[in-house]
Amino acid sequence: MTVTLTPEITMPHARKDTLVWQPGAYYHIYNRGVQKAPLFHEKTNYLYVLRKAKHYSKALQLSIIAYCLMPNHYHFLVHQKGEYAAGLLVQRIFNGYTKAYNKRYGHSGTLFERRYQAKLVDNEAHLLHLCRYIHANPVKDGFVEHPENWPYSNYLEWLGKRNGALIDAAFIRKNFESPEAYQVFVHAYLQLK
Repeated sequence: MTVTLTPEITMPHARKDTLVWQPGAYYHIYNRGVQKAPLFHEKTNYLYVLRKAKHYSKALQLSIIAYCLMPNHYHFLVHQKGEYAAGLLVQRIFNGYTKAYNKRYGHSGTLFERRYQAKLVDNEAHLLHLCRYIHANPVKDGFVEHPENWPYSNYLEWLGKRNGALIDAAFIRKNFESPEAYQVFVHAYLQLK
């Protein structure tokens, strides 16, 4: 089944946004489970979201720069290339995910603390810092000792250690001379040796 998307649905419908969705802009989009409850219980939960992210990022003309799915929250750093609002990515992914989750786990109601949060990233230094902040999340939260040990981010793709579709290789090449340079950048933030 092919889903037809039209530009007139670029703005989220359920709230009055002060955020202006612009082609060419970068956005940090994130949310967490209600009362910090887990959103993901097993590997298939993460994989469902990643499959949907791959599908909708392509359909909505978005480039995913960095992402990390954590047990009770998520982060996406997205480059909006066309007219479709970057926020549509998480709306589409998590509307379907919530229905599938509720059916699978006998849950009812919302999974999320609030509607997703989205911030325009209009500073290059902050944009680059967000990449490492997102990839460092599993270490900062105590799930792993090194970011390359967390399978539900695109950090391994950044390092060239795993092939994946949720990555913008041109963005990485433009901003970092090598995978090792990015690894040093992340480790400096984490103060790893």
